[in-house]
Amino acid sequence: MQHMQIMKDIYWVGAVDWNIRDFHGYSTNKGTTYNAFLAMDDKIALFDTVKKGFKGELIRHICEITDPARIDYLVVNHVEMDHSSSVPEIMEICKPEKIFCSSRGKQALLQHFHREGWPYEVVESGQTLSLGKRTVQFLETRMLHWPDSMFSYLKEDRLLISSDAFGQHWATSERFDDQVFEPELLEHAAKYYANILLLYSPLVQKLLATVREMGLPIDMIAPDHGLIWRAGPGKIVQAYDAWSRQVPKRKALIIYDTMWESTASMARAIADGLIREGVSVQVMDLRFTHRSDVMTQLLDAKALICGSSTLNNGMLPRMADLLHYVRGLKPLGKVGASFGSFGWSGEGMKMVAQALEEMKVELVDPGIKAQFVPDSKALQQCEEMGRRLGKTINERV
Repeated sequence: MQHMQIMKDIYWVGAVDWNIRDFHGYSTNKGTTYNAFLAMDDKIALFDTVKKGFKGELIRHICEITDPARIDYLVVNHVEMDHSSSVPEIMEICKPEKIFCSSRGKQALLQHFHREGWPYEVVESGQTLSLGKRTVQFLETRMLHWPDSMFSYLKEDRLLISSDAFGQHWATSERFDDQVFEPELLEHAAKYYANILLLYSPLVQKLLATVREMGLPIDMIAPDHGLIWRAGPGKIVQAYDAWSRQVPKRKALIIYDTMWESTASMARAIADGLIREGVSVQVMDLRFTHRSDVMTQLLDAKALICGSSTLNNGMLPRMADLLHYVRGLKPLGKVGASFGSFGWSGEGMKMVAQALEEMKVELVDPGIKAQFVPDSKALQQCEEMGRRLGKTINERV
C-alpha cells in the first residue's frame, strides 16, 4: 500500500492488516485497517498512529510525504493499543513539540507507556488548535468506546477524524466509501457498531445531538478503521442514529446449538411458523456461526429465540458463550423464547430462558422442549410457537 491524499494537504498514512481474524472476541474475517492521518500546514500534525507491528508502514508512508522529524504535533484521539502501541517509537523518531490528548487520554498514555516526560497538551471539548491555514477543534467522546476517546474536527476542510466511531473492520486496497459495494460496506459498519458500540447507544444519541447543536458541517468522516466516508457521511450518521435507537424490523433470530440434530429440527419448525406470519427469519447454528455475526443480525431484529440441547444438566457451551457475550452488549427492546431437546433431565431450555430474562428479553412464549427426537406432534407445536411469536412481532413493530 501507499499513502493517499484524502483532501488537499491531508493524507492517509495508515496500515492495512490483511490477516487479523479475531479482535478480542469479534471475528474479523476480512481483516482491518489502522488509519492515521497527516495534515501538512505551517505546523504538521499526525492524527493517531498504528498497531505496533505496522509502525514501519506508517513511517514509510510519512517519508513519502515529508521527513518524519518535521512533524510538530501528535494527536492521540484514542489510546487503545491498536492505535497507540507504536506511539513510543513514533515519539522517538518524530520528537513532536506536543502530544495532544484528552485528560483521560493523558492518564491512559501514562498507564500504558509510563512516560512522564512526554510533552502532553491536554485539551477539552471545544478547544481549538491552529495549524496555520487550518484549525482543529476537539470534541471529547467519553466512553465511545473508551473514557479517553475524542474526535478531531478540521474546520476549514469540514473533515471529522472520528477515532473508532463510524469505522469498520475491513481490509481493502480502496480508501473511500464510493469505491466499494455499498451494501457490503454498511454490513461491515453494522457489525462494528453491534459488537463494539451497541452498549454505548445512549451516549451515541447524546453525541449526535451535540454535533447537531454545534452545527458542524461535515463533508468527510475519517474513522480509525476501514473506509473513509466521503460520498455518504450523512448516510452513516443516519445509520448510527437508527442503530443507537435500536429501531427493530419485523425480523426474528433463531439461534441454536444441537447434539444430534433434534434441536435443529425444532429450530426449522419454529422458523416455518414465523415465516407463515410474514416475519423475516435468520436461523443460525452456533456450530457454524460466530457470536459476533449473531450480534450483527440482532442489531435490527425484534426477536431473539434461542435453543439448546441439555448437556451435564445445563445448556451447551456454545450457547452459554453466546448468551454471556450478548448480555454484555445489552440489546434493548427484544422479545423472545427458548426451546430445546433433552434426554432425561432437560435443564438446558430452562437455563436459556433464565439467561434471556436476565438480558431483559421479554419472554412472550413459555417455550417448548422435546425429549430425544421430536415427533410430528412436537414439531407442529414448534411451528405453532413460531406463529405466536410472529403475531407478537407484527403487533410490536
